[in-house]
Amino acid sequence: MIGKSVISLDDLSLRQIKELLHKAQYIDSHRREVAHTCDGRVLATLFYEPSTRTRLSFETAMLRLGGKVIGFAGSQLSSASKGESIADTLKTVSNYVDVVAIRHPKEGAALVASRAASVPVINAGDGGHMHPTQTLADLATLQSRFGRVTDLTVGLCGDLMFGRTVHSLIETLCRFGNVHFVLISPDELKTPQYVLDRIDATPSCSYTEVKDLVSVIGDLDVLYMTRVQQERFFNEDDYLRLRDTYILDEDKLQLAKPSMAVLHPLPRINEIAVDVDNDPRAAYFEQVKNGMLMRMALESSVVGDELPGYEPLEAKEVKA
Repeated sequence: MIGKSVISLDDLSLRQIKELLHKAQYIDSHRREVAHTCDGRVLATLFYEPSTRTRLSFETAMLRLGGKVIGFAGSQLSSASKGESIADTLKTVSNYVDVVAIRHPKEGAALVASRAASVPVINAGDGGHMHPTQTLADLATLQSRFGRVTDLTVGLCGDLMFGRTVHSLIETLCRFGNVHFVLISPDELKTPQYVLDRIDATPSCSYTEVKDLVSVIGDLDVLYMTRVQQERFFNEDDYLRLRDTYILDEDKLQLAKPSMAVLHPLPRINEIAVDVDNDPRAAYFEQVKNGMLMRMALESSVVGDELPGYEPLEAKEVKA
């Protein structure tokens, strides 16, 4: 993975994804040992649209590995406000840093950035397209909750049209196989056809589309809630009408399996009631921690810095 850009998880093999999951588990239990893994390295976080969790997670990941961080949060704080192209920004920043994390409102921007850069570029979200490191956080959360990422019934609820986290997760779980997806949304926010085609192309995966959460919640191993994203709507009336379509509360959770995990990429608006936070099935703040750990694993991997004391998954499998 040394020198590799990650624009979507299709850029990584299943073996590499499993290795990252394994590295993240090691990092979590060896925080002190890995604290100088990336000494002397510099990460650039180029965020052309607002972010709290993702930007701070990328930055904290590098800082916890011993590296440093530069960057901007908002295109108005960069030379983009003067008309500079993404390609020119990346050609410039590549001279300063060892790895770049970029978020941009336009689909395809991260790919353009990776082609212009001379250092690895990690996509931190491009429009409604892909958000690969959120998916890594999701996979790590499933792994920690169930000990697997296959043989699950996964419900995805809310904005399935514009939700890039949903698209990334579905496509990646299809690569692992043996997942049944329950797609819960109003007609206006249904899953795009290209994502449904990906499920159809995977013999061991299937999907059901429904509008009513209550009718299916008892069948789910995982419920992945999403917010209706105001920034993706041109018409505020449409946004306000759809915003409150699905709200998860304790009453609905009583219909769910005791072992079900509730995930959410955050930020939450009102689609999960605050009283759900104390339910043991709430896994969304656990996702935040897992996101940082997976970004630590990814950043150290693409710059080629080995974690002290870490034994690769392949070596363990050979011994077994």
